[in-house]
Amino acid sequence: MQPGKTTLKSVLVPINSEGWKFIAIFAAVTVILFLIAQPLGWIGVILTLWCAYFFRDPDRITPISDDLVIAPADGRICMISQAPLPKELELQDQSPRTRISIFMNVFNVHVNRSPINGEIVGEAYVPGKFVNAELDKASENNERQILLVRDKDGRDFGVVQIAGLVARRILCDVGRGSILKAGERFGLIRFGSRVDVYLPAGVEPKVCVGQLTVAGETVLADVAQTVAVPATGEIR
Repeated sequence: MQPGKTTLKSVLVPINSEGWKFIAIFAAVTVILFLIAQPLGWIGVILTLWCAYFFRDPDRITPISDDLVIAPADGRICMISQAPLPKELELQDQSPRTRISIFMNVFNVHVNRSPINGEIVGEAYVPGKFVNAELDKASENNERQILLVRDKDGRDFGVVQIAGLVARRILCDVGRGSILKAGERFGLIRFGSRVDVYLPAGVEPKVCVGQLTVAGETVLADVAQTVAVPATGEIR
């Protein structure tokens, strides 16, 4: 590929199909604003470009390993805590496990990707509030889409899309029975939000709070390095 084409491709990244209708709306409003007053029109141009930027959907190179847990979202790790899988999945096992929370601001890529290879064996949608997604209570109070993904070795992972302060739509293109590959796109959340990943018991994170993540590329954990978990649920 010629150098010029390579540079152009790196700038003009693909746009997610969900975004085109919003870009069209922003562009139409921009034309109207130009008819009203030119300064307003230029504001519309900036907002239209931002809209296209928000819905960008770049290709990613995902590490090849069944044992690696990959970040499902671009953003910043705002919390690493201990919590059981969401009660809406109605599982008997309610022992705490490590939960990694990734916060996406309005400038991050909002396309979500599967953290592992596996099958979706459980799902639940929960309507709720739209408080700041960085808060711990967002896991219980906000609108959210919950997926339970099981890998080939029978290990269960929770993946939860959580709406945020300005997010008003969670999109999930998969459901129970869907087979996912690590790094595969499965949905997005519009305009600021959070994604939680629940690791299997004994799996420790390889990331820290404040670290930036790249969906489909950043390694969150390695399940091959599981540590022993005694009956008390405490990790040794």
